[in-house]
Amino acid sequence: MDIALSDMALVALVAFGAQVLGGVAGYGTGLTMPLILVPLIGADAVVPVIALASIITNPTRLITFWSDLDRRKAVIVSLAAAPTVMLGAFAFSLLTGQQAQIFIGAMLVCLVPMRHAMRKLRFALSDRGLAVSSLGYGLVMGGTSGSGVMLLSMLMAAGLSSKAVIATDAAVSTFLGLFKTGVFLGAGVLPPSLWAVAILIGLMATPGALVAKWLATRISARSHDLIFDAAIMTGGLVLLVPALLGDG
Repeated sequence: MDIALSDMALVALVAFGAQVLGGVAGYGTGLTMPLILVPLIGADAVVPVIALASIITNPTRLITFWSDLDRRKAVIVSLAAAPTVMLGAFAFSLLTGQQAQIFIGAMLVCLVPMRHAMRKLRFALSDRGLAVSSLGYGLVMGGTSGSGVMLLSMLMAAGLSSKAVIATDAAVSTFLGLFKTGVFLGAGVLPPSLWAVAILIGLMATPGALVAKWLATRISARSHDLIFDAAIMTGGLVLLVPALLGDG
């Protein structure tokens, strides 16, 4: 697949913006990148490309917050979710382009209210509860992008906070991302022609994170959330409606 240089520049710009937007909340790339990637590479290639990009972005966060990593909880989530991640990724690889666009759009629309619902519930998870929840999380992570909001909520419910959440999320996402990407490579839905797009997205992580750190001191978390939620809901509908009407 040939992608114009101007389109690659646009991908880099949006990837940078995704890292900045997500810097305050701890997530962003998986939710915002589909909005620009779907028209460029097709909906069926979006999740595989973001999966490969995550293998580049997450280790950077893991190294940065290594001392805050909760190894026990990282192992619990990783081992429990690994089988269902592969199942979800395999299921996604079977979708047609239109089906993938409908699925991604629907997930983007659903994840925003889901995030607020999980925040309000403030439920607590034991290690066993964390493992059981990870089974469902793995299925969602394997088949879509933007599922990081679920993992963050699970880790906070398991008693982690602040930097420990970021570090543990990064460790889990790196480990599971390898399985997810492996399935996509095996299924033939992540050809070498798309690797450059994934690498470019990954390379934007560091400068985006630095700007996000600066911006986080100058914008309230609530304002950030409102802007972020509005953008995601709008983007999800933009992907979902044309696909449902047969125009995607």
